[in-house]
Amino acid sequence: MSLDRLDALENRIKDLVKLVQELKKKNAAVEEELRVVRQRLAEKDDSNRRWEQERVDIKSRIEKVLSDVELLECLEERKEVALD
Repeated sequence: MSLDRLDALENRIKDLVKLVQELKKKNAAVEEELRVVRQRLAEKDDSNRRWEQERVDIKSRIEKVLSDVELLECLEERKEVALD
């Protein structure tokens, strides 16, 4: 193998080593970004579950109040009929 070919091979190997190092850095950055995004997603999921539970609780309370109002209306109607 001539020195020129050996130099060319050495340069290609150096370029490949640089490329691998760059890719490793980019990969580490992407993995960190993915970790952060997954953490945010987990937090959003928790928040969504809390909101959903709060929504269910509020709906239940509103239904109870409406039921109480209907009961009062029925009592009022009975009083009106009894007075007639």
